[in-house]
Amino acid sequence: MAGTYTLRVETDFAAAHRLHGYDGNCARLHGHNWKVEVEVTGRRLDGVGMVVDFKRMKQAAREVAAHLDHFYLNEIPPFDTINPTAENIAAWFYRQVGERLNTPDARVSAVTLWETERACVTYREDE
Repeated sequence: MAGTYTLRVETDFAAAHRLHGYDGNCARLHGHNWKVEVEVTGRRLDGVGMVVDFKRMKQAAREVAAHLDHFYLNEIPPFDTINPTAENIAAWFYRQVGERLNTPDARVSAVTLWETERACVTYREDE
């Protein structure tokens, strides 16, 4: 019976943002130490016995995080035109990491973005 492998790595970044149209404190400039979990799923192992090397996953996640780290998100694309909510950041991160990691045998299956230690969003796309 064939199985599915799910691999996860974490990275983080620090960034500030404000939410347009929000009725509350988050409408004001504030920052977070964001944590990101990237999940890759695959069914086939390579010649070494891996779906994808954790090192490759970490590198891709760090590269994407570097585009946000220590920035005011409202000033950088695409968040200069869309609200930098946790949901929008997670979806953007998913697509960016997918461009770096997706192959016919392994795909980014989810990204979980932690805004605080007690609040996160998970984004995945329908098959």
